[in-house]
Amino acid sequence: MVKKLKTTAASKKAGAPLKGSVKDSAQQIWQAGLGAFNKAQAEGSKAFEALVKEGVSLQRKTQSAAEEKISEATSKMSTMANGISHKASGQWDKLESIFEERVAKALNKLGVPSAKDVAALIERIEELNKSVQKLSAKGAAPKAATKTPAKAAPKRAAKAPAAAPEASAAVAKPARKRAPARKAAVVETAAEAV
Repeated sequence: MVKKLKTTAASKKAGAPLKGSVKDSAQQIWQAGLGAFNKAQAEGSKAFEALVKEGVSLQRKTQSAAEEKISEATSKMSTMANGISHKASGQWDKLESIFEERVAKALNKLGVPSAKDVAALIERIEELNKSVQKLSAKGAAPKAATKTPAKAAPKRAAKAPAAAPEASAAVAKPARKRAPARKAAVVETAAEAV
């Protein structure tokens, strides 16, 4: 037992310096932690600000890249839309022409003249009107020539017997009737041509 007591006494003596060394170590650890916390706090704000700056630059890069991609996609979509609308308008034009052809065929079967037929008739009528005006102008010139001799004829008829004025009047009347007869003949030939 004596040995035990000696060892306990020795351990007590040794425990006091051990206790002091543990206490000193704990205090040093505590102080190192406080120093690390202070340093982390001081450098942490700097690190935080650096991270914020880096985040802002990354955000700007990301936004510019996204805007580029959006503009590329927009241009591609507009080109595709233009191509599709062009194709659709081409198809619509084809459909419209097919519809017009079928309607024209149906109207032709019913005997309704087409717009081309009507235009051709209008041109022919205009040509006939021009030729009628030319003929009437030519017919008016002979009328004037026949009127002057008719006026001269009554003066001669005054010297001649009474039967002579009737003959000169008969000559003047057919000249008037011939001009309308010519116009009627031209109009009849124009109607036959149409």
